[in-house]
Amino acid sequence: MVQPWYKQFWPWFLIALPLTVVVGTLYTVFIFSQNSVSLVAEDYYKKGKGINVDISKVRVANELNLSAQIKSSDGAIIISFNKGDLEHYPALNVAVTHRTLADRDFNELVSASANGEYRLALTQDIDGPWFIELSPHNHEWLIQGRVSFPTSEFTPLAN
Repeated sequence: MVQPWYKQFWPWFLIALPLTVVVGTLYTVFIFSQNSVSLVAEDYYKKGKGINVDISKVRVANELNLSAQIKSSDGAIIISFNKGDLEHYPALNVAVTHRTLADRDFNELVSASANGEYRLALTQDIDGPWFIELSPHNHEWLIQGRVSFPTSEFTPLAN
């Protein structure tokens, strides 16, 4: 007497093979969706158009003879700012961004000490290459550059 198909070994074995592939694929998709890396900006077109605006702001900073140097010390970022042709040391909007860790990016508004040094206290340690943008509150000019933290020596930001 022949058993019905659902009581035999081979049909279940043949069904289990593609079923394990489907379950493995769903598990892989779940893992990737939980650990995605934001390498590409969703508004890339607007950011591309904004590059021209940024270049003109960098030119304004060059015309004003502005420059800055950055180092890290004791849980803080220290910015040495050369005010060039400006009358006083402005409050600076400091944007610190990482190319792959978007959730750790931050912006701070800092004011200068009497000698033109700005101190930005860090809530968490930062390591590796970070992109720094310095601009006044009205965003007339821009100084930017890449700094690898931690750094005990001043690193100049390129204009």
